[in-house]
Amino acid sequence: MKRGIGYSAVGETFDDFLLIKEATKGTTSNGKPFLTLILRDATGEIEAKLWDATTDDEALFIAEQIIRVTGEINQFRGKNQLKILSVRPAQETDGVKLSDFVEKAPVDREYLTEKLTEAIFEMKNPVIQRIVRAFIKKYQEGLLTYPAASKNHHEYASGLAHHIVSMLQVARELSKLYPQVNKDLLYAGIILHDLGKLRELSGVVTTTYTLEGKLLGHIPIMVEEIGLMARELQIEGEEVLILQHLVLSHHGKAEWGSPTPPLVREAELLHLIDLIDAKMNMLNRALDKVIPGEFTDRLFAMDNRAFYKPLFEEK
Repeated sequence: MKRGIGYSAVGETFDDFLLIKEATKGTTSNGKPFLTLILRDATGEIEAKLWDATTDDEALFIAEQIIRVTGEINQFRGKNQLKILSVRPAQETDGVKLSDFVEKAPVDREYLTEKLTEAIFEMKNPVIQRIVRAFIKKYQEGLLTYPAASKNHHEYASGLAHHIVSMLQVARELSKLYPQVNKDLLYAGIILHDLGKLRELSGVVTTTYTLEGKLLGHIPIMVEEIGLMARELQIEGEEVLILQHLVLSHHGKAEWGSPTPPLVREAELLHLIDLIDAKMNMLNRALDKVIPGEFTDRLFAMDNRAFYKPLFEEK
């Protein structure tokens, strides 16, 4: 049986080390202080409550602190929650480190680099290829280490590159079915669409939003970056405008964060591929943690639905 908080079931006792991803102070209706902790290891994360928290607890149990925790797995509002029975900070003699608690992409960096390189070599438009190549060179390290989000999908080390490479694989197959699609544009949009997250998000271990990320967001950040890169490379033309539109519209609707809807065929397809890959990543990882005949936790980003794993699926 797989071990880790992501595979712990309701009714089980948990006794191991976890990393505090977030710590938020709260007060009960009768005025008693408590801490809401989001705890994680390499298999997943869970919410926990530390009741009757003291000021010492508030100073001690903070983000990026590793703790040894004993507790019971309960369920609250359709999601697993850890009831803490005992907790202490990790000590040097425990032999644990931050990287032990960071979930990683299921493929290695070499594979991701290879697939990104393949996509660039397939491009025939020299302007588009030059712009994309310049961004890959500029952001290579961050691209290969950053998550794609702080939660919901691909929120693990190298998740951004994994998301992009998965989308490229979907795009390659769809372009065979729909040969009218401009593959250069579609590939470029896929590679560039989320690069603004390298400035929007804080990093890998306990991913939060930067001030720039909160105030601007990754879409406006990247639209500006494309314009600046084109000027730096002394490139003019419609390609630059269309690349900016692909990024600007990839969320599909204003209520989902896109200032304009897709108005180019490749922009519409980029939006749909982005949705497919994000949703399948969430579903695959959630279903991996339940046995056939059971439901997942409610998935907030999937309209708060819990998904069933059919009995006939292989264990």
